[in-house]
Amino acid sequence: MRESVDGGMNTIVIGASGGIGAALAGQLEARGETVHRLSRRDGGIDLADEASIRAAAASVPFEALDRLIVATGMLHHEGIKPERSLRDLDAGQLQRSFLVNAIGPALVLRHFTPLLRKDGVTRTALLSARVGSIADNRLGGWYGYRASKAALNQFVRSAAIEIARTRPQAVVVALHPGTVDTAMSRPFQANVAPGKLFTPDHSAERLLAVLDGLGPKDSGGFFDWKGEAIPF
Repeated sequence: MRESVDGGMNTIVIGASGGIGAALAGQLEARGETVHRLSRRDGGIDLADEASIRAAAASVPFEALDRLIVATGMLHHEGIKPERSLRDLDAGQLQRSFLVNAIGPALVLRHFTPLLRKDGVTRTALLSARVGSIADNRLGGWYGYRASKAALNQFVRSAAIEIARTRPQAVVVALHPGTVDTAMSRPFQANVAPGKLFTPDHSAERLLAVLDGLGPKDSGGFFDWKGEAIPF
C-alpha cells in the first residue's frame, strides 16, 4: 500500500462508473484528493459478490483512508421494476433489491471501514433515498426499493455507533441526492417538478458540500442534498 502522492486526502468512490459516482470522483479529484475509483467496470467490485468486495478492499492503494463514498443503488434492472401493488411482489426481485441496495453496501462497510484512519475526522457516505424513510412514506408502492433503502439506513446507523468506539471523529451517514438525471431515474422523470431534476454534477456538488459540513455529532444520520435531516 502507499500514501497519496501529494499528501492530501485519500478517497474511495464505489460506484464510480455511474452518473453520480463519476461526478463525485471527478469533483474530488479536481480538489486535489487522491481518488481510488471502484465499480464493476473499473476494479471489478460487485456488490452482489462479497468475494469481490473483500478483494477490492485488500487492493486499496492507501495506508489510511480519509473518505469513503458508496454511490450505488438499483431501482430497476432487466426484469425488475418498482412494485406498484402487493400483487406485484416477487421473492426473487425483493432478494435482488436487498442484495444490491442494503446487503452489498453493508458488506462494503465491513471490509472497507477498517481502512479509515483512526486519527482525525473521516467521512463515510452511502447514497440512500428519501423513499427509504418510513416516517415520510405517504404514497406506498415501490416496496422493494423503499424497504431495501430503509434497511440500508439502519445498517448505516448501527455502523456509525460501532465505528465511533474506535474512531470517535468518524462521520458515517446516509445521503439522499435528490432526483438526478441518470439511467436509474430516467423512466420516472415525467412527474418530477420543474427545477427538481438535477444534473449529476449539481447533485455531486451539493452532496459534497453537505458531507464536508457534517461533524461527528451528525454521524449515523440521514440527510438530503440541502443538508436537512430526513426522519428514519
